[in-house]
Amino acid sequence: MANPKYTSSGTIVAEPEPITLDWSKTALVIIDMQRDFMEPGGFGETLGNDVSQLARAVKPIGAVLAACRDTGILVIHTREGHLPDLSDAPPAKLERGKPSLRIGDPGPMGRILIRGEDGHDIISELYPLDSEIVIDKPGKGAFYATELGDVLQNHGIENLVVCGVTTEVCVNTTVREANDRGYRCVVMSDGCASYFPEFHEMGLKMIKAQGGIFGWVADSAAILEAIYPTSKTLAAGASR
Repeated sequence: MANPKYTSSGTIVAEPEPITLDWSKTALVIIDMQRDFMEPGGFGETLGNDVSQLARAVKPIGAVLAACRDTGILVIHTREGHLPDLSDAPPAKLERGKPSLRIGDPGPMGRILIRGEDGHDIISELYPLDSEIVIDKPGKGAFYATELGDVLQNHGIENLVVCGVTTEVCVNTTVREANDRGYRCVVMSDGCASYFPEFHEMGLKMIKAQGGIFGWVADSAAILEAIYPTSKTLAAGASR
């Protein structure tokens, strides 16, 4: 790795307990930071949500994303959306609730939650590099009907640092899927957000409950410290 402060593994101060990750076997998975969820006029707003609630996750994700790019940690972005003919969208999903616009309807950023439309794309602040992996998913979980499992296996990944939106829906679903597949998941607490702050809080509690039944929870500062240990931390480790 190019950065001299980078270490091959790091211990994240997390809940319910610290966890040590081998960075060569770790991927940052950024869930659904799309315009359709983050910006006015997208799917999130059609459901009656205050999309500004999600903005708080952008800077923490950006900081960890920059560190992963600097050190060569694998980065994976996901996007929820459907084919233009909606053949991958079950009727139960299309018909649910009473949004002002339904999936597939024309909106200010193109057809709502349709692949290839402006609203389906990732926000500019976190836009993927050409070298980064983007997984298009038709459901809430990133493993369902996608190539994510194969991608992780091909890269020798055992650990996931997960962030994105929303905490209680796509983040939680993906972490639960990953847990069942044997991955160790660390969820970035300030790098996730919900339209409902109480759902965000409870979503994180569910992950770390009962000794970490689905994974670990840590904030972006703790993750960055594990990637780039300070000289004090390095000295303490060397004296053990």
